[in-house]
Amino acid sequence: MMAGSHVALGAAAWLVVAPRLGLPAMEPIQLVLAIGGALLPDIDHPQSWVGRRVRPLSNFIAATLGHRGATHSLLAVVGCAWLLLHDGYSRAIVAPILVGYLSHLAGDLFTPRGLRLAWPLKGTWALPLCRSGSPFEPLVVASVLLWAWCSAATPQTRQAIVSATKACAWVPSDLFAPLCPPPRQLHAKPRKRSSVLASTRSGPRG
Repeated sequence: MMAGSHVALGAAAWLVVAPRLGLPAMEPIQLVLAIGGALLPDIDHPQSWVGRRVRPLSNFIAATLGHRGATHSLLAVVGCAWLLLHDGYSRAIVAPILVGYLSHLAGDLFTPRGLRLAWPLKGTWALPLCRSGSPFEPLVVASVLLWAWCSAATPQTRQAIVSATKACAWVPSDLFAPLCPPPRQLHAKPRKRSSVLASTRSGPRG
């Protein structure tokens, strides 16, 4: 999948998983870590978003291990977790990175090329729903995002997502009710004049 798709899937995966780990889904640093983890496996591709930023490391990995090899395997997930925990990083840092990393592998499983999840063993796993960069890819990603939305654990998380995306401004509010606040009244309430008129009429005559 393309980098933009992996970013969306990484963020969506964290929004779903974070509440189940007792961690805040919308905390900016952890959300960025999840997105970073979602881009990390493509360090084995010199032309990828992350690969262009870590040359010549990505060139070396591509030449020795190839694309969708070691970095796209379950062994890489275990190794990444071990390194982070061994260096003393807390669960609040390790968890979003691993969730993002796994979301990348899940996304690439949807392509015909699939993954060698059991690397270095041979054998490819795939659920070929779309080709990378094809017009069908955004539809697959949108379906996953919709599932993530429906799986959001708390009303507070849903409210935060609606607020962050400003969905109430461009989507009919009935779709997100009761997450969208009631529309503001465009006109000020008319001043009550009946009581003023009544007091004027009830005054002394002549």
